[in-house]
Amino acid sequence: MNSELRHHRYGRTLGAGVLSVVLLSGGTTGAFAATSTQTPTPSPTRTGMPTPTRTGMPTARPSVTRTGRPTMKPSRMPTVMGSITVAANRTAVKVGNTVVFTGRVTGVRRGSTLVLQHQVNGRWATLNSRAVVGNNGRYTIKRTLTTKGTHHVRVATRSGTFHSSPVTVTVS
Repeated sequence: MNSELRHHRYGRTLGAGVLSVVLLSGGTTGAFAATSTQTPTPSPTRTGMPTPTRTGMPTARPSVTRTGRPTMKPSRMPTVMGSITVAANRTAVKVGNTVVFTGRVTGVRRGSTLVLQHQVNGRWATLNSRAVVGNNGRYTIKRTLTTKGTHHVRVATRSGTFHSSPVTVTVS
């Protein structure tokens, strides 16, 4: 029984020593690994490039310097950041009246098509109202509302990559 306890203690001590050696030799990477927050790990795709993380930021790829030390360089994958703003000229209209939605885009190319969407049963449905992004990043969409009720409307790119925050329009 004493020998079992002794081997168990040696195993724990050895495990703790190996862990500290790994953390010390890992440098900054080891310090990050010791924290309680999870860090994203690169996952290679068919092309060998890492995929972006949930935040949209690319992951870093390790490389080796001439001295043989590993360094972390950011991948060459571009980060895509964009936004769409929207404002309605009226938030309360009568059935059959037209509402003009205007706004500005960033990170979306001029000439791109934007669509108007409304929320139906918790899902966003695209309406047959479109606009093209102008040279200054501005757009205008006109829509005649023919159904009574409260409508939650937003503007999105045709691909669905970006969308605005919803605007509420009440039709009576």
